[in-house]
Amino acid sequence: MTSDEDLAELIGLEPDERLLDEELSRLPSSVGRPETLPVSTARRRLVAVGATLTGVTLVLGVVLIAAGIAGAIAGSAGLGVAGIVLGVLLVATHWGWVHVAEISGRAIENRRDAAVQGRQHQWLGQIDPYTRYEVITRAADDGSITIETVRYRPSKRSERSFTFVRDAFGSESHSGDEPAAAVAERAEVLRRQAAVMTEQERERYEVANDAYQTALMAHADEAERVAAVRAASQALSERINAHLRDPPLTE
Repeated sequence: MTSDEDLAELIGLEPDERLLDEELSRLPSSVGRPETLPVSTARRRLVAVGATLTGVTLVLGVVLIAAGIAGAIAGSAGLGVAGIVLGVLLVATHWGWVHVAEISGRAIENRRDAAVQGRQHQWLGQIDPYTRYEVITRAADDGSITIETVRYRPSKRSERSFTFVRDAFGSESHSGDEPAAAVAERAEVLRRQAAVMTEQERERYEVANDAYQTALMAHADEAERVAAVRAASQALSERINAHLRDPPLTE
């Protein structure tokens, strides 16, 4: 369980953008996964067209240079010089088609990806910083089954962002000789416990966040943000004190 002090520090923070890519595995599966960038062949096709035009321009330039030289020798000096100049120009600039195609393809992809990235950040911003618990199972070569409870604990990354730390909360191994129904029932019991613990963490977060938002509405500057965090911590403490006499959770 996240301590009261740590939870109070997480209130008001945004999920770190790295959770969208290199730290994606740190996100609990219960929050889902962000929309992926679509694979497009538009840029590749444009580059292929640019390469084709590059080759055509080079060949045409060489042909014009050769024709210009032949014309000059044959006595058509004006046409010959014009052919040579135009051919040299085409040869000198033939690589430009590739660059134009590359820039155009990149611009098309950037416009397309911008909308998806906007939705990705909107999705990420909806993830709240409270601890989640999930249960996974693994089968070993000897037939045994390991049931593991995994904890995804939010952790402050910077003054404005948080990430998640994934660690093992509990693990138990069951022999392959045990009845499959018994192992499945045990996994289901642990899943229910994980769901209850997650719900408790969510409720703690919402109590603290509601107090923080209420205090923050009356104070706009950064200096008063500390007072809002203090109010969240106080509300969380009062809720815990009110439930001290509740009986412990049992299966």
